[in-house]
Amino acid sequence: MSTIKDWAEDDRPREKLIAKGANALSNSELLAILINNGSVDRTAVDLAKELLAKCNNDLKHVASLTYKEIVGLKVKGLGEAKAVTIVAALELGLRRNASEKKKDVITKSKDIALFLQAQLEYKSHELFIAIYLNTAQKILHHEIISEGGITGTVADPRTIIKKALTYNAVSIILCHNHPSGSLKPSRADESLTKKISEAAILFDIKVLDHIIVSSEGYFSFADEGMI
Repeated sequence: MSTIKDWAEDDRPREKLIAKGANALSNSELLAILINNGSVDRTAVDLAKELLAKCNNDLKHVASLTYKEIVGLKVKGLGEAKAVTIVAALELGLRRNASEKKKDVITKSKDIALFLQAQLEYKSHELFIAIYLNTAQKILHHEIISEGGITGTVADPRTIIKKALTYNAVSIILCHNHPSGSLKPSRADESLTKKISEAAILFDIKVLDHIIVSSEGYFSFADEGMI
């Protein structure tokens, strides 16, 4: 009967995790467990190290990649199936982080901004999200309204208002991310915020805030007196 000492080199990170806990493992060792096995002449740890090297040893960069982008890095031995596993595991981590920051009642911009930042800061393309609240400022629903490229996305005010009526919301918080890292709102951001706010008023719905998030933090239109 084989023992842990007889495990293949690809299994050594598992041995370390069992013996010392996940906190004792490096990023490459944790990724190696997800990769599961290496190639003929390279261990899973070798593949993990090369993947990290191609991402400037930045785990945030890895977390921002789609499975196609990971495959496109051309790490020999790291194919589609392993890339899918990595993306799924990192997405779970992002969702766990976001859930820990989620507030049921929104009283200030920070209550929702940190939750949104945890969801969006690693995305490599722009997403526009609408959050719908009731009279007690509890979140009724939130969802992605549209997705765009690296430089922008377009949100249809009609879609946002229609969904607000569907959920019987009395207020809305808008949000989108800036993959570039910049938190400065563009003229298009300001124009869209005004357009949605004016449309919402016609249905006795108030746009409370428009929050921009990135890896650098967040920007609140309400905090800056722009809404």
